[in-house]
Amino acid sequence: MSLAAAATVSIHLKTPLGSNVTSAPWSWSSLAASARKRQVDAETSLVERCLAGEQGAWDELVKTYTKRVYSICYRFTNRENEAQDLTQDVFLRVFKSLASFRAGEGSFTVWLTRLTRNLLVDHYRRTKHDRATDSLEEKLPVLEERTAQYARADGLLAGREASELLQIALEKLSPELRETVILRDLQELEYREIARVLDVPEGTVKSRLNRGRAELARILRRNRVTV
Repeated sequence: MSLAAAATVSIHLKTPLGSNVTSAPWSWSSLAASARKRQVDAETSLVERCLAGEQGAWDELVKTYTKRVYSICYRFTNRENEAQDLTQDVFLRVFKSLASFRAGEGSFTVWLTRLTRNLLVDHYRRTKHDRATDSLEEKLPVLEERTAQYARADGLLAGREASELLQIALEKLSPELRETVILRDLQELEYREIARVLDVPEGTVKSRLNRGRAELARILRRNRVTV
């Protein structure tokens, strides 16, 4: 690298936060896009190794994505054992259908999330009657008592209590609002990725997210949690 080029890089790297950096040779958006591409390439490589029959690749895939899949399943079911069983079912389905993944149609993370969501929809339909006999309304008095007992002076809850309240509030949302909030705010997928997972337009994703967040905030406020 020439001295002039090195000086240019040095100047750009020292640009203070909040200043105009549009003239910089790189931008945060380009860096994010580059990181995203590396992630997609790594995912595609891992899938190819799995399809080639490499046992270590299968182990790596399960290890890498189990936490994500379990988190989605648990947020939908609020039952650890059920979420664990569903997570196993997801990876069995992955094992059987991985050959259908097409790298050019999106990232493996999106494909896996869509597969997980479809399995959860099937599970929701099968167990709808069972859930109706275990109404969440019966839990609200206990929820209110717990909130009053553990709330700090500023109205915020800490750690485990906050997580439990969030989970119960999520269960109060309709399935379409719940899954949108989970995929965006908890799984941190982009709007376009959620649109692919749910097979709906991005505008619908944003509308559901706004409604879901508003309803979630209303439920939490009703139970004395500041949002």
